[in-house]
Parts: sequence; structure tokens; C-alpha cells
Amino acid sequence: MTSTHHRSAVAAACAGFGRDVAENLDQITALVEQARARDVGLLALPEACLGGYLSALGAGRDGSHDEQPEDLPPVMDIAGPELRRVAEIAGEMTLVVGLCESDGTDRYNTAAIVSGDGVLGIHRKVHQPLGESLFYAAGNEFGCADTPVGRVGALICYDKAFPEAARALAVDGAEVIACISAWPASRTATATSIADDRWTHRFNLFDAARALENQVVWLAANQHGTFGRLRFVANAKVVGPGGDVLATTGTDAGLAVATIDVPSALETARRAMFHLGDRRPDAYTAVTDLPLREAVGA
Repeated sequence: MTSTHHRSAVAAACAGFGRDVAENLDQITALVEQARARDVGLLALPEACLGGYLSALGAGRDGSHDEQPEDLPPVMDIAGPELRRVAEIAGEMTLVVGLCESDGTDRYNTAAIVSGDGVLGIHRKVHQPLGESLFYAAGNEFGCADTPVGRVGALICYDKAFPEAARALAVDGAEVIACISAWPASRTATATSIADDRWTHRFNLFDAARALENQVVWLAANQHGTFGRLRFVANAKVVGPGGDVLATTGTDAGLAVATIDVPSALETARRAMFHLGDRRPDAYTAVTDLPLREAVGA
């Protein structure tokens, strides 16, 4: 552990964000003020909170990707005015926010880790579900940032379904992993209640599993409500390094806040069984390098 911070609060937000950037920044300001009043040092906000997600995304029942968004999120620059404003809002806090970013050639679904000092790190979404690759290029790496609240890694939505993604951040020293999402409910087996939706169950299961297997503090932010044809599962949460949910919004909008001494919690979780230290990369690295057809014996 490299951080020296002590017991403070961490939080994940559940809120709806659309295309109006000024309105989104106002909402971020309000959420940060609520979090600051509860002594939060690190707040994860949802995927695409600066400009909204794709309004229509998903595979049809025949596996096609024939739905087109009504419009695309606004493109922002990492050094642009929107993230400068986020830094001003953050002040002494550290925020994880989602945006559509461009390197001048390609568009990326990006998470930025931001404090009052500016952008401390970014993550470009690596794993792309249900036709997202039609609108964004994929990132190709995972890495952490040193922040005022410790070493933080970021993932975006579908990234959490891949154990290797969170593990890469944990091996890089992540104490906290913030996974920001616009995770929707199922559209092919729709449940009347979001709480009973099968994609809600998967969202929550991935959060607990990724926290437990890496013995890290896990923040899961998510969009709330609807956007275009999407209905989001909410369930922002804080999960401890033992896989226990410390705070959740359930199906409501708001903040999931937990007060925790992160280094102490990690030390306690890893004292008897240290999953990262007990890894055997020599035994399975070759398997993770195999093409899918070979790995599954097809």
C-alpha cells in the first residue's frame, strides 16, 4: 500500500444524465456537494455522465445491430473546458466521470479520474457490448492513477464482466476500483420490477465477485431511469474487499456512501488469504493467450 490516507468515506452515484452538458455539470455539482457534506473523498459518477450514453443500443432478437441512436454524445477533449470545470467542482475530492472523448481520429467511451489538480488518469472502455463498436473505438490497456485518496483504477460497464480487467488493475496496485456504468435492464426477458431483472442480478453479482477475488474496495456507479429505449438497473454501490455490500442505492437514484479506512480494510482482507499473492501466472497465462476456439476446445 502506497497511500497514507485514513478513515474517510467513498461513494458511488446513481443518477440520470442526458445530452445537456450544462445541466449535467449542474447535477454533478449537486451530487458533489451532497457527497462533500458526508465527508466523501472519492466519488464515482456514472458512465457518460458528461454527455449522455447512446440512446438506442442492443442486439435484435436475430442478433443484428440494426438500431441506430437518435444522436451521438458530444465529443470532448481531455484538456477541454468540461473536464476543467469538473476539476473545479472536485476541489479537494477525487471524482471519476464518464465522457465521449476523441484523440482526433477515433471516439472513445472514456472514464476520467479527476481532482482539483486536474485529470489524474483516464481509462478508455476496452470491452464493447451489443454494437457499441459501431460508434466507439476500443481501448487496449488498464492502469491506475495515484490520487489524494490512494491508488485508483477505473473500468467502464461491460469491462466488469471480464475478470482479467479488474485483475490487471489490482496487480497494478489498485486499492479502489471504480466501475462506472450505463447498465441497462434486459430487453429480451423484461421483468416488471427492475429489482427482479436478470441483468440487475448480473450487475450486482459481478460487483461482489470482482471486489472479492481482488480484495479491493469496489465502487459501482450507474445511470438511473431511462434514456431513449434504455432502462437502467440503478444499484450504485460500495463493496468491501470481502465481497460484502457496504452501501447501495438499490433501484433508487442517489448516493451509496460508506465510511472505510481503505488500507486497513485491504490489509485485514488479505491477512490470511492473499489472492493476488497466491496467483500462479505460470499455470494459466498460456490459457488466457489462446484464441477462443482453442480455449473452449471448439
